[in-house]
Amino acid sequence: MTTETKDQSPATTDPAASAATEAVQDKPRSRHMAIGRGALVTLAVVAAFAVAIHSGIRSRAEAEARLVQATQAVAVPEVAVVYPTTGSASQEISLPGNTQPWIDTPVYARTSGYLRNWYYDIGAHVRKGDLLAVIETPELDEQLQQAQAQLKSAQANLRLAQVTAARWQNLLRTNSVSRQATDQAVSELASRQAMVASSEANVRRLQQLQDYERVYAPFDGVITQRNTDIGDLVDAGQNSAPKELFDLASINVLRVFIPVPEVYSNAVRDGEKVTLTLDEYPGRQFIGTVARNSDAINPVTRTLNVEVDVDNSSGLLRPGAYVFVHFTVPPDKGAVTIPANTLLFRSEGLRVAVVRNGQVQLTPIAIGHDYGSSVEVVSGLNPSDAVIVDPSDSVETGQAVRIAKGWQR
Repeated sequence: MTTETKDQSPATTDPAASAATEAVQDKPRSRHMAIGRGALVTLAVVAAFAVAIHSGIRSRAEAEARLVQATQAVAVPEVAVVYPTTGSASQEISLPGNTQPWIDTPVYARTSGYLRNWYYDIGAHVRKGDLLAVIETPELDEQLQQAQAQLKSAQANLRLAQVTAARWQNLLRTNSVSRQATDQAVSELASRQAMVASSEANVRRLQQLQDYERVYAPFDGVITQRNTDIGDLVDAGQNSAPKELFDLASINVLRVFIPVPEVYSNAVRDGEKVTLTLDEYPGRQFIGTVARNSDAINPVTRTLNVEVDVDNSSGLLRPGAYVFVHFTVPPDKGAVTIPANTLLFRSEGLRVAVVRNGQVQLTPIAIGHDYGSSVEVVSGLNPSDAVIVDPSDSVETGQAVRIAKGWQR
């Protein structure tokens, strides 16, 4: 019985006491769980703080690196470049000249006298053989009459000498006269023949001078000057300088003589076409042909004298006009062209600044033709070279540069 009572006592324990006992047992467990959660939170905060610090340090380092890179980039100057154009452009040179008539002849009097009349004034177009003027020569007319009379006398004496010589030769066959007398008669005949020939020549001379009383145009042309008038004394120049009566010019074709500089002399070819312009005909061009050149350089002016012939059948051009003759100079093979603002004039010679591998290279060049805004380079550059535009005078070989955006090839 006693045993059963002891066995049932635990079953009859109070539930409230059991709950209190369990609560006492759970307190250490809750305390340990709270401590674990706080540690985790602390670790998370520390980790987040460490990550933030690391990110800040990293971003600052990256910013400093970018700043250094930007500073270095800014420190390297930007330059604008151009690339040489292959081959040089055909060059046109304009050289001044004066038009001249194809033929320009002063017309003089061949005989002396007084001007009776003239028939053409300045600006008149005449044909070959037209009568320009008539000269009165009374003295010459008298001289011709005298010469003709002397000729008749000489002819009469010649006939008498012929008869005498024939008569003496017949008498000599019969030994009626001496041989000496016969020889004298034959010699007199020869003398009379010479006198007749001389008189005939004098008559012809005076007749020719008389023909010059009438002044004719020697060729087709225009009268550019008239230096005489009716009644003027015309001197043929026996005792003084002759006086020019007219100046006659042939203007159907005009000549233009141009001094071509020596540097362009090899580019001028006989037979090539050139253009001519005049201020009085703006916008209009005339075509001429290189007829010939002197084939020698003038040692004083260092130029080649070139003649250009221009067709003037229209009559628009006048002799003595000031014209510009335009020659086309062919390009040199293997040459390149660069702007004039890329050149550097240094004491050691002409240079250009070329960008190679991010650095400046001062390159010597040789100039061919100067086109004004650009120049022809015959040696020292390739089409792939990046040439700096408007380089600074202080630029040196090895200086670091970078090509600006928009200028890269």
